[in-house]
Amino acid sequence: RRDGKGNVTGVVGVGQDITELNQVLAESKRVADDLTRLIDTANAPIFGIDTLGKVTEWNAKASSLLGYCKTEAMGQHLVQRFITEEFKASVGEVLASALIGKETANFEFPMFTKFGERRDILLNATTRRGPNGEVTGVIGVGQDITQIREITKEQERVADDLSRLIESANAPIFGVDLNGMVTEWNQKAAEISGYTLKETMGKNLVQNFIQPDYRKSVGHVLEDALVGKEAANFEFVLKSKYGETFTVLLNATTRRDAKGSVTGVVGVGQDITELNQALAESKRVADDLTRLIDTANAPIFGIDPLGKVTEWNAKASSLLGYSKKEAMGQDLVQRFITEEFKASVHEVLASALLGKETANFEFPMFTKFGDRREILLNATTRRGPSDEVIGVIGVGQDITRIREIAKEQERVADDLSRLIESANAPIFGVDLNGMVTEWNQKAAEISGYTRKETMGRNLVQNFIQPDYRKSVSNVLQDALVGKETANFEFVLKSKHGATFTVLLNATTRRDGKGSITGVLGVGQDITDLNQVMAESKRVADDLTRLINTANAPIFGIDTSGKVTEWNAKASSLLGYSKSEAMGQNLVQRFITEEFKASVGEVLASALIGKETANFEFPMFTKFGERREILLNATTRRGPNDEVIGVIGVGQDITQIREITKEQERVADDLSRLIESANAPIFG
Repeated sequence: RRDGKGNVTGVVGVGQDITELNQVLAESKRVADDLTRLIDTANAPIFGIDTLGKVTEWNAKASSLLGYCKTEAMGQHLVQRFITEEFKASVGEVLASALIGKETANFEFPMFTKFGERRDILLNATTRRGPNGEVTGVIGVGQDITQIREITKEQERVADDLSRLIESANAPIFGVDLNGMVTEWNQKAAEISGYTLKETMGKNLVQNFIQPDYRKSVGHVLEDALVGKEAANFEFVLKSKYGETFTVLLNATTRRDAKGSVTGVVGVGQDITELNQALAESKRVADDLTRLIDTANAPIFGIDPLGKVTEWNAKASSLLGYSKKEAMGQDLVQRFITEEFKASVHEVLASALLGKETANFEFPMFTKFGDRREILLNATTRRGPSDEVIGVIGVGQDITRIREIAKEQERVADDLSRLIESANAPIFGVDLNGMVTEWNQKAAEISGYTRKETMGRNLVQNFIQPDYRKSVSNVLQDALVGKETANFEFVLKSKHGATFTVLLNATTRRDGKGSITGVLGVGQDITDLNQVMAESKRVADDLTRLINTANAPIFGIDTSGKVTEWNAKASSLLGYSKSEAMGQNLVQRFITEEFKASVGEVLASALIGKETANFEFPMFTKFGERREILLNATTRRGPNDEVIGVIGVGQDITQIREITKEQERVADDLSRLIESANAPIFG
């Protein structure tokens, strides 16, 4: 302050009361903090862009899902940097619409991670506005539906329900106050519960909308969150207005005011009802596979990265004499491999631990009692959920008897040995036009044509002998209309003019919607086998017929003993068609009086989970002929692990029994092979 002469005489202060302004700013900060925590802890990837399309938000889920950290993403052009060329236009259109206030829900598109992996995203694009209502950008809340998409493809049995889950998958969000009364209830919560926002607001969440069995646990989760102890991935059941229940995976986050005081809880959920059903079905399939491995006629073992045994099936135990308990945790090479072969077996396993798999590796193992067993091994790399190597799984074949026969039966040993050593399966695929889409290494090996040389070329015209082109074409055309063919024999022409006789199974190939997309052919090179059969006919006529007809009769029963499965081999073996057998009581209809009690006992045991392997009994054909059957009876279970029946895999050993009696001139060694043959021989 100055006087007339300009001299300072004092100070004048002009003030403004900003108390309420500060309170408003504090409340705005609280809301922003809640939103920030919600965004950063959400199970859903969340990102934001400014009006130029540059990234301004990138939450932890987006980082973990796509592999790009927040610093790598911020400031990048979202569409140009992270969206594939195919979807740039459509995603750009959605974001452009949101930038003029036209929001989009449930828009589906793919994004690729930093490491090239595809992630399917379901997106809600919401307009972001500034304090004056002006558009400042777009906030996108996504849902990773990749796993649901994979389950849809892999689990065709549950595809319809899983497809509906994928189409409707969004996140239910609710909030409660300090007394547990509902303060937030979004559209998805309303959709799955049947209760509107108006019907839920102010009501007690636990007492009104949670199943009685879960009220205590959900109450504890909410109480913990009300004292600052947040919960992630808590599973509970939500009760709908119409009596339906939904399984929800919940993140419960503490809600606070501007002063940091707890005001309630906000919950972000995910409806996993159908996913749980799919996982239950997957578990059932896995359980069946586990039982199949454990009852397999082939010895199967596994090791961890340190070479310690982690798998040891029943056949490995019976073959080598060591129980699973004795083998588990032992060093496979040091404990069970002879000194002479330790280095080579170790090398095979070490290679598999680096991802280099080995097929048909032969080495000896000695039983607990000192007997030598010749093993033919496939060593396959075992990987974890992140594709990291976690060990090796080895599927073996006991070829001891084959080796003995090879030495004792010199007149057939050479050809038979080559057949066994080279037995691999050529696999090829064609599209709707008969053009090659698949061509594996064995196909390349026997044909001389590499994958690059065959892809996109007509299979029949380029690689099949002229005499077989019409018949092979007919088989492929049948498969393209759903009529599959098994054990079809044709000739494949090699690049160098050699021909190979292949025994083919032609299977229809379908896409995720069940539409036919082509044919997949799995073959067996039987060229050398046919030569061996022709040359060794005087000693191997019966054996040749056995090999040519070596298929397994398979039947199934329900818990009442009624037939539910009856395959083509069972029909051809016993003379009863599938329609004649289905619904019949297996024991009463097809088992002779003498064996009804023992067969009934085996099936009854399997129906209470006690499985039986290598049970021998006779069956009589429709025409009164006796068939000797070697049976594995395995319990069949439903998705909830309940017993639903028995599946029986048999082997017709009638001819083996006849050969034992009739072929006395080669009987001693060959008889032992036939009598003890638990393993079907195939190439």
